[in-house]
Amino acid sequence: MRETAYNAYRRSSYVLSHALTALPSLIFLSFAFAATTFWAVGLDGGASGFFFYFGIIFASFWAGNSFVSFLSGVVPHVMLGYVIVVAILAYFLLFSGFFINRDRIPDYWIWFHYISLVKYPYEGVLQNEFEDPTKCFIRGVQIFDNTPLGAVPNAMKVRLLQTISGSLGMTITPSTCVTTGADILQQQGVTDLSKWGCLWVTVAWGFFFRILFYFTLLLGSKNKRS
Repeated sequence: MRETAYNAYRRSSYVLSHALTALPSLIFLSFAFAATTFWAVGLDGGASGFFFYFGIIFASFWAGNSFVSFLSGVVPHVMLGYVIVVAILAYFLLFSGFFINRDRIPDYWIWFHYISLVKYPYEGVLQNEFEDPTKCFIRGVQIFDNTPLGAVPNAMKVRLLQTISGSLGMTITPSTCVTTGADILQQQGVTDLSKWGCLWVTVAWGFFFRILFYFTLLLGSKNKRS
């Protein structure tokens, strides 16, 4: 505010330089995070999957940094700003689809789902993991896992599959794929955008909040030189 009062530089110059100086650290942090989690967790996709994972992590860091910059222009008090950021990010996470599927979110809260900065990176990572149509995640007797029938002998599970097959009029063997990646994405309600669409929307959020940051400075730091 002191420097703009003396016309040292334009607000647009400050916003641009603020964004450019943040990029190197965001790239480093994104790569470090992606490199230490992708293979450690065992995520799918190989080299191309890793680079998309790195890209979506970087985009989410960029959007988050821009969002916090915008709020710093709206709320100049540091401690109050922390409280507001944490509160809003908690709602972003709650309505992102991670805790509650989109189909279960009440209609009067669904708008928060679509403005959540967590929704698009989360859905992009899910699609990066489960988009392979040839990969199967549950086969045959695995459908009994995590149920009361999970502890029964394997031979009994095979007989149960045969009984189910007779009732349904279709053949389900221990090697039959019953859940694909597309099924998992459908169950999670990830059907809005492709993974690349999620990436570009996340990047766009970052630019949107940078523009809002500029307007907060424009309104909040008028030339006050006397």
